Amino acid sequence: MRAVVQHAFGGPDVLSVQEVPRPEPLPTEVRVKVHAAGINPVDWKTRAGGGMAGVLGEPPFVLGWDVSGVVEKVGFGVTTLREGDEVYGMPWFPREAGGYAEYVTAPARQFARKPSSIGHEQAAAVPLAALTAWQALVDTAHVTPGQRVLVHAAAGGVGHLAVQFAKHLGAHVIGTARAGGHDWLTKLGADEVVDYTAVRFEDAISGVDVVIDLVGDAHDNTSTRSLEVLRPDGLLVAVPSGMSPGLTAAAEAKGVRVSPFLVEPDGPALTRIAELIDAGEVAVEVEETFPLEEVAAAHIRGESNRTRGKLVLRVTS
Repeated sequence: MRAVVQHAFGGPDVLSVQEVPRPEPLPTEVRVKVHAAGINPVDWKTRAGGGMAGVLGEPPFVLGWDVSGVVEKVGFGVTTLREGDEVYGMPWFPREAGGYAEYVTAPARQFARKPSSIGHEQAAAVPLAALTAWQALVDTAHVTPGQRVLVHAAAGGVGHLAVQFAKHLGAHVIGTARAGGHDWLTKLGADEVVDYTAVRFEDAISGVDVVIDLVGDAHDNTSTRSLEVLRPDGLLVAVPSGMSPGLTAAAEAKGVRVSPFLVEPDGPALTRIAELIDAGEVAVEVEETFPLEEVAAAHIRGESNRTRGKLVLRVTS
């Protein structure tokens, strides 16, 4: 099968399409023929030696955790899926899943049936971003109706889904984004949108119950500054970079809470998310789709940090 293999850490040029053996499913696993694979920031961070490189170890390996495709082979013991089922998932994260390839194998229960109202390319954009947003809001923050939720990087892959999920949960949703994305985010359900390039967000926002921080302190101390907007005992969910000792100490001093976060495979949550998509409550934004052979160009595009929604690789038609 074709797969995008990297043999060293580095820039986008280390990614190349090669022929590799097709994997065989073990008991309780399925083999999925991948039609499309989503691209996420963790992909290019790992490619360069950060991200999940410490989990994957030294190259060679195949990146990619977001896939949408069709079950092609079922291992012994699988009862939830059958050959021919259209599925999507985020298998194995943070271990190697090999999503940038024509086939992947993983436990059947790490997949869910694809939303029927969208195609594979849109579906491939969903799992990692949607599970990050869902697990942060539902399982970590336990958002309830009426709470004020701030989503940083609201126009990004995780952000635009977090805005919609928070609205579904009954929250008053505030997002930070460049001015060009404000009208779109309002249509998605944001009650307020702040242009972080025009104003310091902590000067425009206050009394927040939950901050979903998708930026981190590496960019203009976003996490630490976010503590200023929280109400007493409010919660900051630090998604990209976790909790530094300094951030933890600052939160304690201000009487607010901070939680680290790492997304995990979750078939049942993907089933619920598919229901919301099919009901028209959640829209998925794909800014651009690239053929598998143009994976390096896709990474360059993603690293510009100017995308709206997600980027996707077209693997098979």
